[in-house]
Amino acid sequence: MHTRNFRELLESRWKLGNFLCVGLDSEPEKIPESARGASTRDTIVRFNTAIVDATRDLVCAYKPNPAFYETNGEEGWGALRETISYIHKAAPEVPVILDAKRGDIKNTNRNYAESAFDYLQADAITVQPYLGGEPLAPFFERTEKGIIVLCHTSNGGAGEIQNLEVAKGEPLYKVVARLATEKWNANGNCCVMVGATYPEELSAVRAIVGDMPILTAGIGAQHGDLEKAVTAGKGKNGKGFIINSSRSVIFASAGKDFAEAARKKAVALDSAIRKAM
Repeated sequence: MHTRNFRELLESRWKLGNFLCVGLDSEPEKIPESARGASTRDTIVRFNTAIVDATRDLVCAYKPNPAFYETNGEEGWGALRETISYIHKAAPEVPVILDAKRGDIKNTNRNYAESAFDYLQADAITVQPYLGGEPLAPFFERTEKGIIVLCHTSNGGAGEIQNLEVAKGEPLYKVVARLATEKWNANGNCCVMVGATYPEELSAVRAIVGDMPILTAGIGAQHGDLEKAVTAGKGKNGKGFIINSSRSVIFASAGKDFAEAARKKAVALDSAIRKAM
């Protein structure tokens, strides 16, 4: 059996013109009544599978954030694993990014990597570089996986640390982008994450990382400008980015038509991305 390779899967989706990533941040209390099952696990899985079935031809990736699952204990973890397993079966050509933002000492990261890649079977993971590149080795050693380093996040207070001027007056996020490009990408599996809410920073990172994949979040609920994000984020080859939208897609409707509404929103975003290319 061919080992799933994140970059290969991503490139094959890009060839189709698919750059939209749907974030499966499935909060049970927001899931419509029509999707509810006998248990929390069943409810989350029923909802997620309906969203996947409705959008799988439009996306380049799915991105579950484990926080929305682990808050529901064993049932949540079970739902997360079952969701990823379903994506692999129903949309085997679509990679799954675990948006876990992991980062600790090397021994701990080894366990995080095993949890994400061996237990949950994710194709990529987001990591934070505050401890430096050395402890991230257990992630980067997984050559077939995508390791997405937080560079400049989408939240309003991101600049408090990420814009601090460090080496030769350069902001920290640019230093991270440079390290990701020049030092941490020995296996060609490094990517970076930059919020769509910061188009200038996104453009600056693109200039540093070349054609490295950039995950950009903040479109939709966080009011990131899609057109500006596409212009700033695409590589010279017209590819290179993963544009995530979570709540505005999956919770587009609270009624029985939630899956159809999610598809409609995904189609609109896909069209807008293509138009802005």
